[in-house]
Amino acid sequence: MLETLHIENIAVVREADIEFPSGFTVLTGETGAGKSIIIDAINLLLGARPAKDLIRAGEGQAVAAAVFSSIPAPLCTQMAEAGVRLEDEGTMFLQRTVQADGRASTRAGGRPMSVSSQKEYIGQLIAIHGQHDNQMFLRPETHIVYLDEYAHLETLLAEYTVLYKEYNEIGTRIRSLQKGEQEKTRMAELLRYQIADIDAGRLKPKEEEQLLIRRNKIRSAEKIAKQVKTVYHALFRSEKNYSAVEQIDRAVTALDGMTDIVPEAAAFSEKLNNFRYEIEDIAETVRSYAEDTDGDPTVLIDKIETRLDNIAKLKKKYGATVEEVLAYREKAAKDLDDITLSDEKIAELNIQMEKKHAELWEAAKRLTAERIRMGKQLSARIMEELSFLDMEKVRFHVSVRPLNAEEALEDGSLPENTPPHFNSRGCDRVEFLISTNPGEPLKPLDKIASGGELSRIMLAAKCVTADTEQIGTMIFDEVDTGVSGKTSQKIGMKLKELGRHGCQVICVTHSAQIAALADTHLFIKKQETDGRVETTVTTLDPPGRVEEISRIIGGMEITDTVRDTARELLAKAENL
Repeated sequence: MLETLHIENIAVVREADIEFPSGFTVLTGETGAGKSIIIDAINLLLGARPAKDLIRAGEGQAVAAAVFSSIPAPLCTQMAEAGVRLEDEGTMFLQRTVQADGRASTRAGGRPMSVSSQKEYIGQLIAIHGQHDNQMFLRPETHIVYLDEYAHLETLLAEYTVLYKEYNEIGTRIRSLQKGEQEKTRMAELLRYQIADIDAGRLKPKEEEQLLIRRNKIRSAEKIAKQVKTVYHALFRSEKNYSAVEQIDRAVTALDGMTDIVPEAAAFSEKLNNFRYEIEDIAETVRSYAEDTDGDPTVLIDKIETRLDNIAKLKKKYGATVEEVLAYREKAAKDLDDITLSDEKIAELNIQMEKKHAELWEAAKRLTAERIRMGKQLSARIMEELSFLDMEKVRFHVSVRPLNAEEALEDGSLPENTPPHFNSRGCDRVEFLISTNPGEPLKPLDKIASGGELSRIMLAAKCVTADTEQIGTMIFDEVDTGVSGKTSQKIGMKLKELGRHGCQVICVTHSAQIAALADTHLFIKKQETDGRVETTVTTLDPPGRVEEISRIIGGMEITDTVRDTARELLAKAENL
C-alpha cells in the first residue's frame, strides 16, 4: 500500500507530506485547488513523462517521493533479483526528481531505478482509474491474465506450460535438422574437420597442468639436483658423516644389545626400525625427482613447449580449457550424427511432435473450456455490479476466441482439420467488450470515451476481482462525473467495500455522498502565502468533514440546514 507521499515544488504545491492509511480515503477541495497535482505526483512515481510546466515557477527541481509497505512477497523477490533495494518487511522508499531542464531520475531505496523498472514494478503496486494512462485493464493483452487469475487456472496453466515448452523444443530440433541440403553438407564437412583436428591433438584431461609442472621442474633441474643430493645424503647415504639411516642402525644395534637387561629396549628398537624404513623411502622418492629431469633439458623443454603450443591452438579454436575442447568435440560428433541421420531423426521427431501436439491441444482445450465457463460468470458478475451502479443497460462480455480467430466458424470454433495457433498461455485470445447503450454493438473497452463512465466500469470490475487483484492501491479519479446523488451513494458504498476487503482505495471526488462514506478525508486547499499561491493538504477531523461536505453540497452559501444534511450523510455512512 501507499503509506506516505511527499510532494515538493510540483505546480502550486511548494511542499506537502500526505499520509494514506489503509481503507477508503477521499480527496476533496474546490475546483483548481490542486487535487490533480496529487495524481500527477503519483503518476511520476509510476514512470510517467514529466510535463513541461510541472516544476513550480522559480524552482530548480521538483520531487515526488513515497513509502510503500506490505509489498507482496513474490514482487519483493522479483525486485530484489533485479537489484531494487527494499527495507525490512516489504517496505520501499521511492523518489523521483525532475530537473528544470527536463532531466529526471528515480531512486529506490537509495539506488537508481530505470523508468522501465518503475513502470513494471510500481505499476503492480498502484493502479489509477479514471484516466487512460496506467490502466492495464484497458490493454487487451492483459485481459487473459485477469480472467485466468479470476478463474484460478494456475494448475491448468502450469500443466500447459510444461507441454508448450516440450513442444517448442521438438519443433526447434526438427527445424535445425531440416536445413537445406547444401547447408547440411557444408556443416557436415566442417564438423568432420573439427573432430579430426581435435582428435589429432590427442588431448587428455589435466595434461596441460601436468606439462606446466614438468616444464617448471626441468627449468629448475640444477636446483632440484642440488637439493635432492643434500636430502639423500642426509637421510640415507652420506659421503662424509653418518646419514640418518646409519645413525638409526647404530642406535638399533645398541638397543638390541641391552634387551636382556632393559625389556623396553625391544619396543624402541622396533619403532626405530619403522622410522628407518620411512626415512629410506623418503630418500629414494626424493632421489627420483632428480632422475625425472634426466636428459638434455633443452630437448625436453622444446618438446613440452611444442605440445603446449598445440594445445593452445586447439583451445583458441574450440574452448578455454582442455575439458571445454573435449566437450566441443562431443557436441560436434552429436551434431554430425544428427546431420548424417537427419532423415531418420526427423521422422522420429515428427512422431514425437504429433504426440506432443495432441497432448498440448487437449491441455489448451481444457483451458479454453474453463475460460469460456468462467468468462460467462465474470461477465454476469460485472453486469450485476454495473446494475447496482445504475448502469443496468450496459452489456459486458468476456470474449474468448481462438488466436487464429479469422479462420473460426460463427460459433467461435475452428473448422475440422484447421490446426490451432498456440502461445505461452494456450490458444485463446481474450478481450473484454462492452456496450454502454442499448442497440449498440459490443466494442473494446479502450473505445469508451467517457472518463466517468469508464471509471465506474473499472470499479465494478475491481469489486468482482478484488480477491484475486494483486495491486494493493487503487486510485479512482472522475468516478462521480455526470452521475446523480443516488448513484454517487452507490459508488461510495462500493469504494468502501473495496477498502474493507484489504485494498487501499483513494478517490478524488466532488460528491458529498462519496466523501461522507470515506474512512479518511483529505482536504486540498489553495491559499496565498507571501504573495504566492500554494496548495496544502489537511486530514479533516469530524467537524472539518461536516464543513467540507457542507461546502460540496451548498457551494458558496452554507446554512445550518446544509450542515444538518452533511451530518446526516456522515451518520448514515457510520451505519453502513
